[in-house]
Amino acid sequence: MSTDTSAPVLTGTLNRLDGTPQDLSEYLGKVVLVVNTASECGLTPHYAGLQALYERHADDGLVVLGFPANDFMGQEPGSDEEIAGFCQRNYGVTFPLFAKTPVLGDDANPLFATLTAASEAPDWNFTKYLIGRDGRLAQRFGARTEPEDPALVGAIQQLL
Repeated sequence: MSTDTSAPVLTGTLNRLDGTPQDLSEYLGKVVLVVNTASECGLTPHYAGLQALYERHADDGLVVLGFPANDFMGQEPGSDEEIAGFCQRNYGVTFPLFAKTPVLGDDANPLFATLTAASEAPDWNFTKYLIGRDGRLAQRFGARTEPEDPALVGAIQQLL
């Protein structure tokens, strides 16, 4: 689904997995792929593809931001520390991961509330939101879109 929103979505501060506050506006000027993640989902192997995308395009200005969430069938039950260990141990994740947070409904973190208002709520774990260098939502990809999907890769390359 393509979207063109006039309001920047990279605003405010959210905590990283280690509790460090992160000002999202620091990502302005980069192409950002925001993904809600989970460690016990059938789509959890998407971490590997997301990491590969990050490694391949980081020098060009891509950053992947992972937001662990327990909104879908309790598939992210771990603590922030457990999530960090799991992602590093199993997928070698080096892209920024944020503190576990709701991504749906009234309790959704402010970034996902803004993304949902501009597009659609996540349909499952690993829904992907592509944000341009201007901080505005460019496109939303459903959870089943693989990180290597030509449509997603092409959209990233076009924004880079």
